[in-house]
Amino acid sequence: MADRSAYLRDGTAIYERSFAIIRAETDLSRFTPEQADVAVRMIHACGQVDVARHMVFGGDVVQAARSALAAGAPILCDSEMVSHGITRARLPACNDVICTLNDPRTAALAARNGTTRSAAALELWTSRLAGAVIAIGNAPTALFHLLDMIDAGAPKPAAILGIPVGFVGAAESKEALAANPRAVPFVIVRGRTGGSAMTAAAINALARSGI
Repeated sequence: MADRSAYLRDGTAIYERSFAIIRAETDLSRFTPEQADVAVRMIHACGQVDVARHMVFGGDVVQAARSALAAGAPILCDSEMVSHGITRARLPACNDVICTLNDPRTAALAARNGTTRSAAALELWTSRLAGAVIAIGNAPTALFHLLDMIDAGAPKPAAILGIPVGFVGAAESKEALAANPRAVPFVIVRGRTGGSAMTAAAINALARSGI
């Protein structure tokens, strides 16, 4: 039997070793150093080094997001899981982290518009959308609706992390963003892969470099 007393206990050392393993096992050559830092965090969140080949960084998204966060931009999240995964201590300007999914108005908006609560919740973002950092990690309908809102004249955010997970609409919503980013820098993970943990990890990496 393995000696259970021998496992690594130091949190910082675990992070450092994990990131070193990811960098050793992943082809990060097509990324800039700043993009690679974000990619490593996202891989750490899902445990799959091969996901790197599906990541797309559009525009100067790292700089755009970091500049927006440093200036105090809010982070608008499609799910509570994304919101709770964001490490507040990493945020450079005590940025607001907003999720309107459980706002009392959302269910009525969804019923009126014939859509999901995740998509309807975005209607409550309008006053905070300009220059915001968007973190969509759960609902493809939220990403589709965000693109529709921008097309209809809604203010443009500073950056979109469009990383919803799922079997229905996830791949298609991400391809829609990549095909026409509306002059907004973005991050996607092509295909069905994504999720709240990866999206929150990307925000944490953008908020502050390093461990």
